[in-house]
Amino acid sequence: MDLTAAYGFRMDWLVSFVAVARHGGFSAAAKATFRSQSRISEHIAELEKALGVQLFDRTTHPARLTPEGRALVPHAEEILNRLNDLASAGGEVRFGTYPSAAAWLFPQVVRRLPTEIRLHLVEGPSIDLEGALGRGDVDLAIRPVHPLVASESLQHEILWTEPLVAVFQDGHPLAAAPEVSLGELAELPLISIGETSGVRQFESHLAFASAGLNPESVFRTNQPQTLLSLVRHGLGTGVTNALAVTTANLTGVRLVPISDSGVERQVALFVHRDRPRTPALDQVITAVRAVPAPDLG
Repeated sequence: MDLTAAYGFRMDWLVSFVAVARHGGFSAAAKATFRSQSRISEHIAELEKALGVQLFDRTTHPARLTPEGRALVPHAEEILNRLNDLASAGGEVRFGTYPSAAAWLFPQVVRRLPTEIRLHLVEGPSIDLEGALGRGDVDLAIRPVHPLVASESLQHEILWTEPLVAVFQDGHPLAAAPEVSLGELAELPLISIGETSGVRQFESHLAFASAGLNPESVFRTNQPQTLLSLVRHGLGTGVTNALAVTTANLTGVRLVPISDSGVERQVALFVHRDRPRTPALDQVITAVRAVPAPDLG
């Protein structure tokens, strides 16, 4: 077996190979690694091509290791174990999230971690976090489920849900109301959280659309403090998720529940399904899960 041909191979090929060897088949390996069976088959084929040998006898069901495959298993396992040890010793995790989640969640995660784990905060708009995770610029991402991610390589679990709220300037006729409807809001100049690039999947847009309304936002911003400042200066009424504004300075504004929004923001933990999980990353994920959902009542 000429190992010099394998200098350019990817670690996820080894992860898939070891999974098939350990779990006794391509289907079982796919379930164990949360990958599709076609992705597992692709990784094995690429590894076989790089090494110039056949690793599995596919004429049997389930596929069996060839002599070359059996010889590779302990070496592949050792490589993955050494990588895990190295990652554990380094303990560095890049934590991607959007600003309001960073303000509320990140400090609580840091306090739950041992000092040897170095957590690096990477803040950015929700849409940009998908690309950052896909490129490997961050190791995990905390972002809303909407706008939906396009990559099938990203998997997520819901952490919490939060309602939409209206944000009025002090003194506005509706600022003292116990609640307000989407219809009432649609008649006002609106300021919403979202991109200026035409993306319409943010929760506030979905809420109005599901009610058959299509109001135009006079301003859109990804920064809660900017939204509050615009409202505070009388430039419109804000519609955003509750956490974004409850972690910000509310001087000069009032929050009012929306009675019929029908849409809540779902915030999730996203990871890349095709990358090996280091012990440090597993500890960070455990710490994220341990943080109670925000009390937005």
